[in-house]
Amino acid sequence: MLNISHNQLNKKVTLEGYAAFKKAFKMQHFVLFNRFLLAFGIITIIILFLPWTQNVSGRGFLTTLQPDQRPQTIQSPIPGRIEEWYVNEGDFVKKGDTILFISEIKNEYQDPLLVERTKAQREAKSKSVASYKGKIDALGGQISALNRERSLKLQQAENKLLQAGFKVKSDSIDLEAANTNKKIAQTQYDRTVTLQSEGLKATTDVEEKRLKLQETEAKLISQQNKLLAAKNELLNAQVEISRIAAEYADKIAKASSDRFTAESSQFEAEIEVSKLDNKSTNYEMRNAMMYITAPQNGYINKAIKAGIGETFKEGERLVGIMPSNYDLAVETFVNPIDLPLIHLDERVRIQFDGWPAIIFSGWPGASFGTYSGKVVAIETFISQNGKFRVLIAPDENAEPWPENIRVGSGAYTLALLEDVPIWYEIWRQLNGFPPNYYTPANSQTEKSNK
Repeated sequence: MLNISHNQLNKKVTLEGYAAFKKAFKMQHFVLFNRFLLAFGIITIIILFLPWTQNVSGRGFLTTLQPDQRPQTIQSPIPGRIEEWYVNEGDFVKKGDTILFISEIKNEYQDPLLVERTKAQREAKSKSVASYKGKIDALGGQISALNRERSLKLQQAENKLLQAGFKVKSDSIDLEAANTNKKIAQTQYDRTVTLQSEGLKATTDVEEKRLKLQETEAKLISQQNKLLAAKNELLNAQVEISRIAAEYADKIAKASSDRFTAESSQFEAEIEVSKLDNKSTNYEMRNAMMYITAPQNGYINKAIKAGIGETFKEGERLVGIMPSNYDLAVETFVNPIDLPLIHLDERVRIQFDGWPAIIFSGWPGASFGTYSGKVVAIETFISQNGKFRVLIAPDENAEPWPENIRVGSGAYTLALLEDVPIWYEIWRQLNGFPPNYYTPANSQTEKSNK
């Protein structure tokens, strides 16, 4: 009531006798409500000072701890055409089991006897190498024989040269003797002529001495000719040595040239043999690649290239396989602002898709249905989704993960940080501040030890 009028009915008329007045103005309701508000306020203030565990959440999925345990596809290193399948999707295969058989589509490899013919070419070239080796050995023997023959010829020519030298010396001595005889004969002739002029010798004596003188002169001239002939023989012996050396040097050089040519041909033939060996080995390995085998034990997931007669290029995916033995891990992603808060060996709580859980993010002790893990790897480069990848492995000291979870299933992760009051967390969330930066106890211990 506004009490505008001076005639106030509430002072003249009493309302206590009405039932509506009793219900509307019952003072006990106000007392209970005030007590409720007081208790609620006290409880709220107490709750605001309760501890709250800060955390960094992330969405991810199940993967494997080792790269070689993750799902993979099998490719063919060569192009081909599918001829026969040996497995079905979902089958278990062991390492080395044949999955499918393919055939060649390139013309240069379609000969079924390609390996045998390449090996036959290799054998022919090997025989050619053996022939060149025989020729090289024969030429080596010829060179050795020429060297020995040259030594003998040179020794023979040197002996002739020595004999010619001795003959020149002998003829020189004979020439000196003939010259002496000629002088003696001249002296005797002059003496006989003098004695004949004095009447002491007869004319016949003079004629005998003249004849003797002429004979000695003839012998002297003959001896001079012999000496000249001996010197010519000496010169000829020297020239013969040079000729023999030049002749056999030419023969040996020609034989050596033939040998080097044979060696070069042998090396070329050996190169061809090596190339043919390489080709035959490559052809054998290529034939083995026609059988696509399992790289490890696992299950066939999906035939990417199905049917018979379908062609494909080299490196194209043919079939997917999931390894049978693997260690589970969770691959989650965190925002860049939260990355400094994640450390190796830090404990993380995980909720798996399909497994019911009651989560109180700030009170991990009250959460139910979550499992423990620890950080084993933190990516140092941002992913395509704008977040950083973190790999989480099972915690050996906590409860084991469920057995029926599969690789690829979703997971929700909570990395637990330090404890703060609830009022502080509400204030941080309202202001959009990041969680408090902290360093785990292990890191502090390591720094102190250093």
